[in-house]
Amino acid sequence: MARHLRKVGTNSGNNGCPTLYETEAGAYVVQGDRVTDPNELGQLDNLTDDEGAVVVPRELLANFGPKEPVHVPQWIEFDEFDGMFTTLKHSAWRLETRRRYAWDEQQDTYRQFAAGLSVEWDLDDPWCRERREQTALGKRFERVRVVDEPPTPGQLYLADNARRNRAVGEDIRTLTRAQADELHLPAEDFWLFDSRVVALLHFDEGDEMTGVELITNPVEVLRYCQFREAAWHHALPSEG
Repeated sequence: MARHLRKVGTNSGNNGCPTLYETEAGAYVVQGDRVTDPNELGQLDNLTDDEGAVVVPRELLANFGPKEPVHVPQWIEFDEFDGMFTTLKHSAWRLETRRRYAWDEQQDTYRQFAAGLSVEWDLDDPWCRERREQTALGKRFERVRVVDEPPTPGQLYLADNARRNRAVGEDIRTLTRAQADELHLPAEDFWLFDSRVVALLHFDEGDEMTGVELITNPVEVLRYCQFREAAWHHALPSEG
């Protein structure tokens, strides 16, 4: 079904361009001169064959764009989130803050670890192969894990798992919960990609990951970059 478009405003006379429209769902459609120069299109991030770009004057957005700051979470599917680990340009950085992850406890390796057995990590599974391929391209994968004193069973499992992370090119460091609190780090897990987009991970009360929220507002992204700098400076290399 076609969306109903409500004209919000225009900077033109009778030629109809450029113009801003709003959909019933609160999204915006922009009418303007198409960008066709290949050199200009090449400067756009991840432009797909289904997307296009138009030029609009600043005044159009200033006069008719939404004025009130409203936070509308931008959710992505897990498949799209997974794809970000291959489309990133230079770096991915993770803060892990939770005391347990339900997904870990569903793995055979967790059952081996909980039983006191030596875990033999499969370094040729799809995840490991992808990480090695990406790090071979010069991309950095780093993470800081916040640990309690004493560590929880889930954190001890991840400490052993750090051997696997390092084997495929990740740099892992740890930070105590007390240090994280002193640094006023957020009590939430997130990935920071290329210092320009944050993937905020949401969990339910059962420690199952329920969704991934993208944060692209430069002001907010800068705040997470500052968290990264503080955590990375104070964290110590993992001994796992």
